[in-house]
Amino acid sequence: MDRYQLDKPLKIDNRPLWLLVLDRTVRYQVMAVLFLVVAFLFQISPPEGLSTAGYQALVIFGTAIFLWVSGLLPIAVTALLSMVSLPLLGIMDKKSTYALFGNEAVFFILGAFILAAALTGTGLSARLARTMLVRFGKTPTRLALTVFLLSALLSFVMSEHAVAAIMFPVIAEIAIALKLEKGTSSYGRLLFMSIAWGCIIGGIATFLGGARAPLAVGMLRENTGLGFSFMEWSMAACMIVFPLLVIGFLLLLRFFPVDIASVEEGHRYLNRKRLETGKMGYNEMITAAVVAVTVGCWVLLGERVGLAAIAILGSAALFTFRVVTWQTIEEYVNWGIILMYGGSIALASALEKTGAAIWLVKKGMGAFSASPLVVIAVISFVSIVLTECISHAAVVAILMPIGMGLCKTTGIDPRVMTLSIAIPAGLAYCLPMGTPATAIAYSSGFLKSRDIIVSGSVIMVISWGLFLVSVVFVWPLLGFRI
Repeated sequence: MDRYQLDKPLKIDNRPLWLLVLDRTVRYQVMAVLFLVVAFLFQISPPEGLSTAGYQALVIFGTAIFLWVSGLLPIAVTALLSMVSLPLLGIMDKKSTYALFGNEAVFFILGAFILAAALTGTGLSARLARTMLVRFGKTPTRLALTVFLLSALLSFVMSEHAVAAIMFPVIAEIAIALKLEKGTSSYGRLLFMSIAWGCIIGGIATFLGGARAPLAVGMLRENTGLGFSFMEWSMAACMIVFPLLVIGFLLLLRFFPVDIASVEEGHRYLNRKRLETGKMGYNEMITAAVVAVTVGCWVLLGERVGLAAIAILGSAALFTFRVVTWQTIEEYVNWGIILMYGGSIALASALEKTGAAIWLVKKGMGAFSASPLVVIAVISFVSIVLTECISHAAVVAILMPIGMGLCKTTGIDPRVMTLSIAIPAGLAYCLPMGTPATAIAYSSGFLKSRDIIVSGSVIMVISWGLFLVSVVFVWPLLGFRI
């Protein structure tokens, strides 16, 4: 064979040069058009009833939504550009704008990321996963249930995408040990969907499952001075989580029936891995103790001391005992989300202070304002649909300013509105791009898009229905009345 022979035939693009250039520069063309549209909008007079500052804040908000949805820029960069625009246009002064980076939510999520990095980096979370699967997964159904519940429980204290990343290699090795075939094994689909749904459902239970809850509470506190304790949020969310855990697993068994008789080979693999890792080391024991104490302090002292203060103290303890290094943290912490927080909170604050949020609500949702329950139903449905397409945190950043405006025009409790946006924003089941957990499960090769979309549509509707039932019948018992 000639050493210059190509594996694949060389393809030559015969299109005209102008068409090639046009095709290769689409992104820049869209950005240029966006810039021209924004420049034009800034030149025209604001609508009646809206101040100039409010109008400019709305233009920036609309631009941010377009960039978040289109993905032309990373969400953190979009949020930072929005933040910088506020003092440049005179909508807010520089001191007030940049001070919002000191919001408690920013430091809480930083501390939570560091704790999660320690759980992952020390191998404690993977050890826990193997131990639980061996102990409780004696039969195919029980193994799948253990995967599902373990993914959910870990997502109570870790970011759901981190949990999915931990569980994926463990389940992938079990699938190989059981000789499950991609494309044909229903049990293989069940195992990987159990990871995805477990992470999604468990991820809404506490502040620690994702970025959306701390961001929403930070925006709430900035606009109203109100907030949530760790226990208050968890109690409200778990009224939805616990029924979903039961219904979700029953649905998984219905859509993906067990088609194997034994998981003995998978157990042998897990036991080998446990022997290889040996006993718990110093770093794992210290991490377990610090995380347990930190979560306990959030529950018992969070309202008095502050969630952020406890998170930072817990993180400092990990550094004190040399469990983690700053180099390790730099690899695990999602700095983009932290940067997004400051920008998003500043933009929401500008919309509220200029009156733009209230004006937008009156124009866009005035027809629903007569019924607070309908308002909650509509905005929660919008949240759960939007989160299938864009980042959970971006959904919160888009809807919270509108939600706070609705509270002022309808008299809805701002804390109920915050829950009604942030909790549905975590329930993305239908598309791989909706949440990292689903994308990770999809990457296994066992699942087709149809598997995810059909089953996801059913559980999404049920989740929304359970949410509305909680709003009407359960939350008032906890003190959250519309």
